[in-house]
Amino acid sequence: MNGLLIGRFQPFHLGHLEALRFALSKVDKLWLGLGSSNKPTEKNNPFSAEERKEMILSSIDESMKLKISIYFIPDLDNHVRWIEKIDTIVPDFDIVFSNDELTNHLYSKRDVQVMPIPFLKRDELSGTNVRDLIISDQKWEHLVPLGTRKFLEKSNAKDRLKIL
Repeated sequence: MNGLLIGRFQPFHLGHLEALRFALSKVDKLWLGLGSSNKPTEKNNPFSAEERKEMILSSIDESMKLKISIYFIPDLDNHVRWIEKIDTIVPDFDIVFSNDELTNHLYSKRDVQVMPIPFLKRDELSGTNVRDLIISDQKWEHLVPLGTRKFLEKSNAKDRLKIL
């Protein structure tokens, strides 16, 4: 069975890693969609799709890499067209992992199973929180996997985030 999980991963944090583990426990293969892949760099989307792919791949182990394929999912103004576009990008899937009400609604109309993802420390583990901590020179390193931390340090994320 194949599954789909779409996220922005801005940046990839430990909550995302746990979501991947959860989804992988339910499927044989997981299509990981990097949402907003067509959006320019800005405050809420500071990392390109390629950068987010690098963060994820540097943060997961080899056994996970064998079961995950990453796809770039652009935003569209029309939600129905958006899920039709996803159909042209990713291979067939049997289940969608999502906590987003609109995504759940759209896929439930197509008879695709939608499974919520258990949140891990949602108050701490959000991309917004991680970005805010980086900008304000507070401790954030413990909220992201090692690969993501190295990427953020190497790419001088703090300066980029402050500029945006």
